[in-house]
Amino acid sequence: MTRFLEGKTALVTGSVQGIGLAVAKALGSAGARVVVHGLASRDDGAAAEAAITEAGAPATRFYGTDLRDPDAIDALMDEVAIWGGPDILVNNAGIQKTVSLEAATRETWEMILAVNLSAAFHTMRRAMPGMGERGYGRVVNIASVHGLVASVEKAPYVASKFGLVGLSRVAALEYAAAGSKASGGVTVNCICPGWTETDILGPQIAARAAAHGGDRDAGIASLLSEKEPTGRLSDPSEIGALALWLCNPIAHNLTGTAIPVDGGWTTQ
Repeated sequence: MTRFLEGKTALVTGSVQGIGLAVAKALGSAGARVVVHGLASRDDGAAAEAAITEAGAPATRFYGTDLRDPDAIDALMDEVAIWGGPDILVNNAGIQKTVSLEAATRETWEMILAVNLSAAFHTMRRAMPGMGERGYGRVVNIASVHGLVASVEKAPYVASKFGLVGLSRVAALEYAAAGSKASGGVTVNCICPGWTETDILGPQIAARAAAHGGDRDAGIASLLSEKEPTGRLSDPSEIGALALWLCNPIAHNLTGTAIPVDGGWTTQ
């Protein structure tokens, strides 16, 4: 692995597990210092730091910032500024609640929008001016296939992810001319995973498994058969590998995209 991110700082929200941890490990393997984040215990944060360090990160720091609080996000960004500000920002933290539009409460709506969309706005607003000044920067927003297509009983989640794709495209346009091919430029892209083996998918898998006598594999197959022609779950490490490639200076001209990793879901 070429350590093309030596000297760079990456902030990855929601990086104590799942996709966020996989992305953080991938970035660390290429030499980036990694700011680790999550609503987790100090022990869980330390475990994530250890895994990212083992992957190759020269330094890590853990913060348990509540992304529903804009003031707390500002404080986090002030802390990251000690390392010179993030060269790479990965907005991965997200929450979901499956609920009908009729049954969704105001609190559910506001909580999901705050974490999945508003937090990305607050981090990007603080991080991107410095990226522009340095001539290199990468924002990788982990959206979802639900940033491209809708599903029933996910109105707040789908709205937040469609919004994240739109926010990313605006930012990509505003910073498109920053930097150069030589410096790597400043790019903003979304990755839109389909069914991925993460905790957020757990309740849906459990429900399907229950309908198949507790057979988890049968439950997964049932879930995938409705959406993904490949019939395969993605692994978080695959999303990490894609995020890492997007951070390579060679990807200077790839910006404003929403890349589905969805087994053909959105091709149909």
